[in-house]
Amino acid sequence: CPPPPARHLCRPCHNREKAKGLGKYICQRCHLVIDEQPLMFRSDAYHPDHFNCTHCGKELTAEARELKGELYCLPCHDKMGVPICGACRRPIEGRVVNALGKQWHVEHFVCAKCEKPFLGHRHFEKKGLAYCETHYNQLFGDVCYNCSHVIEGDVVSALNKAWCVSCFSCSTCNSKLTLKNKFVEFDMKPVCKRCYEKFPLELKKRLKKLSELTSRKAQPKAADLNSA
Repeated sequence: CPPPPARHLCRPCHNREKAKGLGKYICQRCHLVIDEQPLMFRSDAYHPDHFNCTHCGKELTAEARELKGELYCLPCHDKMGVPICGACRRPIEGRVVNALGKQWHVEHFVCAKCEKPFLGHRHFEKKGLAYCETHYNQLFGDVCYNCSHVIEGDVVSALNKAWCVSCFSCSTCNSKLTLKNKFVEFDMKPVCKRCYEKFPLELKKRLKKLSELTSRKAQPKAADLNSA
């Protein structure tokens, strides 16, 4: 292949091309490549030594903080008591989210899995990270078989599933059940003794046979219900 045609570039355009190839920023004041960590000010990149702290006058570093359109060195900024976002490390001037022992911009407090901001919606914490309900369920949670929400209190373990205490009820009449009640599994859900007795005889025989085959240990046998 023939080589690309030569191009004549002015100095600023040459520097931009050079920075792009190196994966670096161009200083918006002197238009030279920034080899070290840039100072980000009003969404633009600069050499830090172009600026001085608004309060003490010291030459700034890349750790400088912007507040209300002014730049401050880190010590001066910290003395002002302005909260710093745990994600971007920038000052928070508006609404603050307090979570995980840190403070956050609303838009930067996100699910550790899907990275979507919570925006005031409920989050669940695990090992210093925050998760939305969906991904907490997938990764860690006991999820109620009935309501599909994370179970926060006591868990009812029955029929090889987890249930909220308030959700564990007869699937036919909706009467509340506990593990002390007699019930049988039907269509993967519990059925109380009263509703079970109303089932057709043939259906009860099939359920009894199924119960005997699977030898359920977590709940009373259908045979017990049939003889009760």
